[in-house]
Amino acid sequence: MRFKFLSLLSVQGRFWGLATLFWIVLVAPANAAMEIRVAIQQGVNQLKVGSSTTATVRDYSSGKPLGQLAAMNAFYAQPDPAGISLAEVQSSAVWVEPSEKGYVFIGDRWYRGKTLLLPAQQGVTAVNYVDLEQYLYSVLGGEMNGNWHQEALKAQAVAARTYAVYKRENESNGIYDVVNTQSSQVYKGIASESPGTHAAVNATAGQILTHNNKAILAAFHACSGGHTENVEDVWSQPLPYLRGVAGYDDNVNACQWVKTVTGAELNQKITGIGTIQALTPVLSPYGSIKSMKFVGDRGTRELRGDALRTALGLRSTRFTITAEPLGLRFNGRGWGHGLGMSQWGAYNLAQQGVRYEQILSHYYRGASIAKLER
Repeated sequence: MRFKFLSLLSVQGRFWGLATLFWIVLVAPANAAMEIRVAIQQGVNQLKVGSSTTATVRDYSSGKPLGQLAAMNAFYAQPDPAGISLAEVQSSAVWVEPSEKGYVFIGDRWYRGKTLLLPAQQGVTAVNYVDLEQYLYSVLGGEMNGNWHQEALKAQAVAARTYAVYKRENESNGIYDVVNTQSSQVYKGIASESPGTHAAVNATAGQILTHNNKAILAAFHACSGGHTENVEDVWSQPLPYLRGVAGYDDNVNACQWVKTVTGAELNQKITGIGTIQALTPVLSPYGSIKSMKFVGDRGTRELRGDALRTALGLRSTRFTITAEPLGLRFNGRGWGHGLGMSQWGAYNLAQQGVRYEQILSHYYRGASIAKLER
């Protein structure tokens, strides 16, 4: 992929869902850099599909029109011996393409672009093919409040665009590039768009973060609890641009948390070693739990970084532990894996007058802003 460098920085019926078209303004899309493929539903037995305008159903392989879907009606996609059944159409896989820049309905939400319906091992999978910039209109509202300061939203736009490009180029499975949840980036279709998200995406159209002329893994999280982490202390591979820096978010009350885990719950969460009798933590340079060794009466098990947070159902790995009669009390700070940009930190910096380029250069060390070329 070519980059142009900008600057160096060290329901069935006719009424379902109409209200969700709440404010849709016909905004001219920002310069399209590429199409992104988003898995909306995977392996479901039956899936509701529709379109705000008349939609053409095409065969996936040949592109041949197979039929049409009437506007503002719901139809059900289901597994079929031929592959997929949708309305009166059966095929190995089908496209649903709204006419006149209409919106497609998948499950319970409206989306831009078109949709591929294909058979999966357990049912039907729906993949939304959408222009990258229009995808970001929704992602920004899923990941941040669309009323936040524009400089914070611009920083999020560049980070989210970069993340999508990185996933598309490095981790695509041939069917989709990203999913629509926090496992990738939160994508709720047009329901999470707003004037603020449109403005931030358009203002940064095509801009991504690069290192050695490649899109970086632009990780981000809600709140670091005061300081972000070096990537190798949370995941495994060291990366030069994901280094621990001041989070500028230690004043966020929402990022202070407490959770109690009983002994029985702990034994259910950390399996294979019997009854847990002791815990041995290893701290990162910035005070998070880098790894934790659990000692049971039938063996030991060690969990690192993000795997530890997920296993215990904690908001972060920055916590202290207090023994209680019924188990353990976790007193924590932060929300998320603690890598890359803190969203609340970006909020605070923007409120102080810091521009988005400076926010990005702080959280992604040694990265450059480049622009995708069509």
